[in-house]
Amino acid sequence: MKDFWGYRPAARHTAGTDLTGYQVDAIDGRVGKVDEATDEAGAAFIVVNCKPWLFGKHVMLPAGTVILVDGGREKIRVALTKDQIRNAPAYEPAAHRDDTRYRTTLSTY
Repeated sequence: MKDFWGYRPAARHTAGTDLTGYQVDAIDGRVGKVDEATDEAGAAFIVVNCKPWLFGKHVMLPAGTVILVDGGREKIRVALTKDQIRNAPAYEPAAHRDDTRYRTTLSTY
């Protein structure tokens, strides 16, 4: 599970890069923008604000789902479909940011 919470080497993510505001694209289209991101070893993730596509929904995506970070275009591509993201457990910062059970649920989803 630890590798799931780290960026893939092929994703070209540079530690310390602020990904806030980057557009996030699923395999089959745009899903939103990054509201929050971390590159903490073994616990890295991005939080995607899916508005206006999914009104008011935020999702936490483990860094292992990121397949490309394009810093020049400020875009991130993830290895998930829009349906997978739509059906992912909703993210509530106050309740889920440091919740181990929530992360386990995500990694098995």
